[in-house]
Amino acid sequence: MKKAFVFPGQGAQFSGMGKDLYDADPQARQMFDSANEILGFRITDIMFEGTDEELRQTKVTQPAVFLHSVISCLTTRGELRPDMVAGHSLGEFSALVVAGAVSFEDGLRLVLKRAMAMQKCCEKNPSTMAAVLGLADEVAEEVCRGISGIVVPANYNCPGQLVISGTNEAIDEACVKMKEAGAKRALKLAVGGAFHSPLMEDARVELAAAIEATTYHNPACPVYQNVDALPHSVADEIKANSIAQLTSPVRWTASVQNMIADGATHFYEYGPGEVLRGLIRKINKEVTLNE
Repeated sequence: MKKAFVFPGQGAQFSGMGKDLYDADPQARQMFDSANEILGFRITDIMFEGTDEELRQTKVTQPAVFLHSVISCLTTRGELRPDMVAGHSLGEFSALVVAGAVSFEDGLRLVLKRAMAMQKCCEKNPSTMAAVLGLADEVAEEVCRGISGIVVPANYNCPGQLVISGTNEAIDEACVKMKEAGAKRALKLAVGGAFHSPLMEDARVELAAAIEATTYHNPACPVYQNVDALPHSVADEIKANSIAQLTSPVRWTASVQNMIADGATHFYEYGPGEVLRGLIRKINKEVTLNE
C-alpha cells in the first residue's frame, strides 16, 4: 500500500478555517503564531473570524490555504508518512514543505511573494479564466489554438473538466466556440486574472528571484509537480519546476494517473475542503480516499 498526500489550491478557503487546529494542538498554535510574525499581520484573526470578503484578499487567501494545509497535515497525520506528494497550483508549495524540500517558514514567504506578484499581474493585464465541462482535452486545446488572442489551457482537473486562461475578450470568444464544439458548459470564473498562462510572466520573473534565493533540499519522497506531472526528487529540478509553474498548466489529471501507475492506492487530502477528493474520484474510482 502506497500513500499519496495531496494539497488543494486557492478557492478552498472558508471562514473559521484552522481554529480547531489552533485550539487543540500546541504545535499548531506555535506554527500559526510564527506565521503571524513572518507575514507581519495577524492572519489567524482573518482565518478564524474574518468574512469571506476578507479571506479573498490576495495577501490572505494563498497564505491561509497554505497554512491550513501544512499545519493540518503535520499535526494530524500521526505516524502516517507519504510515499509521494502533489499539490494543485498553490498546493504544490504545501506539498514541498510536507516533503521537506522547503522549510515551513520559507514556504510561507514564497507563497506570500507569489500571491502579491500574481496580484500585480492581474492589475496590469485585465484577464480571467473559464471552466469548460464535457469536452475532450484535445478538442478544447484545438479551440484555444484557433483564437487570435491569448487563451490557453490552465488546469487539466479531471477528464471532462478543463479550465482555460486568457484575456477577457479571448475567453469570451473561447466560451462561445467551446459550446459550438460540444462542451456541456463553458462559464467564466469569478477570478481576477489569467493564472497559469503567459499573462503571468511578470509574476514568474518576480517569484523566480525569490525562489532562486531560497534553499531547496532533496525531498523525503517524490513530488509530482504540476508542470510535467512527473515525480521529482532532486532539489534543483524541483526549484526550476516551481518557477515554471506560474505560466504553465496544472496537469492534475496526469499527476494523479502517474501516482496511481507508480503504486499509490490511498490518497489523503490535507487542507480546507474536499475539492481534490472529488477530482480524484472522477480520475480513478478504484483508489481509496481517506478521511
